[in-house]
Amino acid sequence: MALKPDKDLKQFYSIGEVAEMLQVNETLLRFWEREFPQINPKKASRNIRQYTKKDIEQIRLVYNLVKVRGLKIAAAREALRKNKEGTVRTVEVIERLRAVKAELQAIRKELGDL
Repeated sequence: MALKPDKDLKQFYSIGEVAEMLQVNETLLRFWEREFPQINPKKASRNIRQYTKKDIEQIRLVYNLVKVRGLKIAAAREALRKNKEGTVRTVEVIERLRAVKAELQAIRKELGDL
């Protein structure tokens, strides 16, 4: 039996794929790469960025700090430097809550359609 193509098996993601995942533009990702040393994608020939899952998680942390919580770049950089574990846990909780919210909204819609 042949393996089914699965995105979770993918080792590298392009900047376009990452931008689409987070619904941001590629320019913002390049800017964050310059501002946050934690974001350091591998660069292939012709300087093409190749993001790993670890890179994407770092970007998600930055996204949460800057876009969701509204921190300035310097404050976000400091938050990551001082309390990375706490920041990671907070992001995980927020993502779980968003998933629960989406599920509840779907259930509500189904019940409303009855």
